[in-house]
Amino acid sequence: MRDLKIPEQRHPEKAHRPDNAQPRKPDWIRVKAPTSKEYNETRKIMRDNNLVTVCEEAGCPNVGECWSQGHATMMIMGEICTRGCTFCNIATGRPDELDVFEPGRVAHAVEKLGLNHVVITSVDRDDLDDGGADHFAQTIRAVRHRSPSTTIEILTPDFLKCAPEVLETVVEARPDVFNHNLETVPGLYQEVRPGARYFHSLRLLQRVKEMDPTIFTKSGIMVGLGEERPQVLQVMDDMRAADIDFMTIGQYLQPTPKHHAVDRFVTPEEFANYEKAAFNKGFLMVSATPLTRSSYHAGDDFARLREARMKKLGMA
Repeated sequence: MRDLKIPEQRHPEKAHRPDNAQPRKPDWIRVKAPTSKEYNETRKIMRDNNLVTVCEEAGCPNVGECWSQGHATMMIMGEICTRGCTFCNIATGRPDELDVFEPGRVAHAVEKLGLNHVVITSVDRDDLDDGGADHFAQTIRAVRHRSPSTTIEILTPDFLKCAPEVLETVVEARPDVFNHNLETVPGLYQEVRPGARYFHSLRLLQRVKEMDPTIFTKSGIMVGLGEERPQVLQVMDDMRAADIDFMTIGQYLQPTPKHHAVDRFVTPEEFANYEKAAFNKGFLMVSATPLTRSSYHAGDDFARLREARMKKLGMA
């Protein structure tokens, strides 16, 4: 795994941008540095299997807690992304060729960690004809083969530049949860997520549910980027119109001075209000806290998601 500490080296596409001040984090955002034995054991398994994790690459604040519990989000298809989103800490550039042995290594790590639930994500691979859809499917099947009782959650790119049918390849592999993040409100896409299209991402998730209604769909946004509350509520409505089951909302944290500035730190009380509003709009599951991330407590949330569906169907 590369060790590029200087923002201009890791993010050459952002080097021309002016520096944005990084405000002091409030008390509710600060987390302890990871030091536990379990954290180091998880880290060793990742290294021994030559695996990339979004936990490290994206600088997730929850890495200490999650790795101490043996949880890690596997990031497949390399550590270099073909997009240059202004919020993201993953390096942008020309990715390497796909590693055909990677699905097997992911499956081995899942088995070694004894995971009940695993989250598998990836960089955007606009250089591939199928955007990496087949690689996702192979990884799902490999994990199923070695750990048949493990539930699988995938967090995919948008497959924007691919033929529509590539999505079928992923859906036919039957992940338990199909997650694709909208990331922000549509009015901020040009600045925050310029390579993506808001309504394409919504339609992607809607198509997954149309292809296989048994698959849970999930999406998330960050707040503190400059959005207004009515815009967030509209995103909730858009998600429900696309039949998305699970919404996550977390605080945006600025990785470096070259990244999009933090507009403000949203208070825990505001997050609680967002959670209440989302449940009232009909989501089966909502996670809305300052430290919420797509895969934070994903296993516990999946159990609650499944229970909520059973209650809705009158089976509980």
